[in-house]
Amino acid sequence: MDSDWLRPDGLSPEVGAVMSTRRGGVSVRPWETMNLGLAAGDAATAVACNRGYFAQSIGAVPVFLKQVHGVRVVHVDAHDADAQAAPHEADASVTTEPGVACTVLVADCLPVLLAAPEGRAVAAVHAGWRGLAGGVVEAALGTLCEAARCEPNQVRAWLGACIGPRSFEVGADVLRAFGADPARPDPARFAGRPDGPPGKWLANLPQLARDRLHAAGVLAIGGGNWCTVEDASRFFSYRRDGVTGRMAAAIWMRR
Repeated sequence: MDSDWLRPDGLSPEVGAVMSTRRGGVSVRPWETMNLGLAAGDAATAVACNRGYFAQSIGAVPVFLKQVHGVRVVHVDAHDADAQAAPHEADASVTTEPGVACTVLVADCLPVLLAAPEGRAVAAVHAGWRGLAGGVVEAALGTLCEAARCEPNQVRAWLGACIGPRSFEVGADVLRAFGADPARPDPARFAGRPDGPPGKWLANLPQLARDRLHAAGVLAIGGGNWCTVEDASRFFSYRRDGVTGRMAAAIWMRR
């Protein structure tokens, strides 16, 4: 496993979790080097090599999704792990099977990893602003709690790298999607831009995710301290670069 990758802490000793960075693979510019996204325009052979290294590094089989910025949650197992392509159109997955890694791809959107107590179930969520406002985190949490027979206050969450609060410029539609009044937004979530274009704010995506998790009953939330846009040497960013790679965040139950 590449030493530069993010290693979530505070989840559970019974689970493994990681988020890749752009380092450690074989892809060439502009996808250099650890691109894990098949739909990013990179050579399929390079992505296959990178995915093989990713799977070998984590010691589990990643199950990738066809992500659509929605709220659908799917259960995944060893059958899905055997699939050659993304077996499900969804933006979150849950598993209760050891050795199967719930995996999401990101390049500015927020990855959210969830672990039930004693590692009885795990979940990975792809949370762009649309999915987050639509309830994808709550949907994944509910599915996880049902599978693990636990309560939300027993679940631990980790937020990965995403577009940060100094870079995520949004319009009034995004504020309204989160129930915020553009005339009186909370600056901790939507900061005004007096020197920027009118009708634009800077959104704090990790804080909005923490809000949703706290409201759903989750108490233990870590991570969310990295900006993909600001650190070009470490992270892919679609908003910054346009043509770029994808990073993976994965969580699995240890065998």
